[in-house]
Amino acid sequence: MKLSGGPGSMKLKLTLVIIGATIAFGTLFYTQDLVRHLQEREKEIVQLYANSLQFMANTENLDTNFTFIFDNIIKRIDFPLILTDNNNIIVSYKNIYTAPQLTEKQTNDLLANKLNQLGKEHPPITVLAPNGQPLQRIYFGDSDIILRLRYYPYLQIVFAFIFIIIAYSSFSYVKRSEQRNIWVGMSKETAHQLGTPISSLMGWNEMLKMNYANPDKVLDASDEIESDLTRLNKITKRFSKIGSKPELQSIPPYEIVSNVINYFQRRLPQSGKTVELNVEGEKEIKGMLNIELFEWVIENLIKNALDAIEHKKGKIAFVIHSNKNKIEIDVTDNGKGIEHRHWKDIFRPGYSTKRRGWGLGLSLSKRIIEDYHNGKIYVNQSVINEGTVFRIILRKTEKVT
Repeated sequence: MKLSGGPGSMKLKLTLVIIGATIAFGTLFYTQDLVRHLQEREKEIVQLYANSLQFMANTENLDTNFTFIFDNIIKRIDFPLILTDNNNIIVSYKNIYTAPQLTEKQTNDLLANKLNQLGKEHPPITVLAPNGQPLQRIYFGDSDIILRLRYYPYLQIVFAFIFIIIAYSSFSYVKRSEQRNIWVGMSKETAHQLGTPISSLMGWNEMLKMNYANPDKVLDASDEIESDLTRLNKITKRFSKIGSKPELQSIPPYEIVSNVINYFQRRLPQSGKTVELNVEGEKEIKGMLNIELFEWVIENLIKNALDAIEHKKGKIAFVIHSNKNKIEIDVTDNGKGIEHRHWKDIFRPGYSTKRRGWGLGLSLSKRIIEDYHNGKIYVNQSVINEGTVFRIILRKTEKVT
């Protein structure tokens, strides 16, 4: 289980950059291609305008139908256009705003500047006289829609960049929050894991002081002390295996579950509840397990069930059976149950329905089962005020001979 950013974080950054670059260049290519087609279309309109002027120059009598086309179609162009004579003297212009308060000189200067600008944007189209000599020139620019499309991809690149920053910042915040929950939870889990055997050892120590002259009670206490010391050793091994690849052995899950249940049964009266703990099912089936880590999972499930049982008489049952090449372990309690919408949330680090919970036990269990044992753990069934069934699925290896 990794608690800090690493290759996954770098992959996320690279993925976001690739997505952003793909959106940016794809949009840029598409809009520029669209702009090019629109410019060609507007150039065709200007050419049509030039052909109309040229036709008018070669025709003595202007036909009525041609006048209608000229007035109602060609003149409806929506891009800036300036018509000049052969000496670039402005004859007329269209779609160029000139403020009413400008003087004639200011207006002429504005049009002259606009003429230079249009000449740089597109080569002017020449209108020829009947003898083939240049008669007029048409200068034109891009319409508003082309200008907007030209700048649109750059705006989208900016928006995509902002989106990537926001998305990555949000992801980083979630990861940091999750890591904080994990670190806090690990600290509390360590204290909790050590607390039970240490408290027990302190109790046995007091008993030894009180009964040092009674050999039978000293022997009983020494056996329990040895049990708690063994547990402390197991706790040390558990935390040492987090972050490293644990060794797996072909072991019957029934045996491990039974050992954990036996340990809890001797300490259940301290909780103030009457809880029945039992395991049943196929004793002989084996799975590839790490004893220390799998015991931790079983303990977390028992603790979770104990917290869920709010009445005095509780029941926690483990049922182990095989299903083809899989081992299925159902853990049933008669606690308060879990709402369906929270079935997945309970495995998220930091999520807890308990007032003093830190939301790490089930998260650790999920990581241990899925990451280290290549299995699954999930809520198989839960009914409010009736109980919950967790299911663990492991790979089956062989039967005990």
